[in-house]
Amino acid sequence: MREEAVIDFIHSLCLYAGEGKEFAENFRTKLKADEEIYEEFIYYMEHGNFACKAKVEGYTVVDVMVWQMDHFKARLDQDNSGTRQNGDRMVLLAFDTLLNMRKEPEKYLLKISGETGTDYPDKY
Repeated sequence: MREEAVIDFIHSLCLYAGEGKEFAENFRTKLKADEEIYEEFIYYMEHGNFACKAKVEGYTVVDVMVWQMDHFKARLDQDNSGTRQNGDRMVLLAFDTLLNMRKEPEKYLLKISGETGTDYPDKY
């Protein structure tokens, strides 16, 4: 029964995040392949909060969310990122990014350390 609840939660989260069934199925496949991040996702599903036990190169899903918020600030200001006032989308994308980081950590570490928002002097 737990698996059914996870599937339902993923589909609901994707629906609220504006993602379709294909994204949901791809996300579920990646999630099931990574036990540590899967357990983190279950914790979020059951508690509405993060355990922050799953880490990729020292980064947690919360770290990814903070980076995403910073990274998307310019687009959020223009309201064209699809994440404005959509916490479900931010959570979903943070978990998806953490799963992708597991496979290609170098790619994401470069992004996290180099791509930041525009809210400080002399950025551009």
